[in-house]
Amino acid sequence: MSLELLSQLETKIQATLENIELLKMELEEEKQKSQILAEKNQKLQQDLNSWSDKVNGLVGLLNNEI
Repeated sequence: MSLELLSQLETKIQATLENIELLKMELEEEKQKSQILAEKNQKLQQDLNSWSDKVNGLVGLLNNEI
């Protein structure tokens, strides 16, 4: 191999390694976003369950009055 080819190969490898690092950082950011969304989803699910219990309790009270 000529020195020129080795230089081109080195440049491509360096660019690939930089791209891999960028992708790793993006992946980590997406994992963090996913965790935040999962926590928000859990909170909303708890809120929904709470409201559902309250509504069912009120409907039960209305049924008892009828």
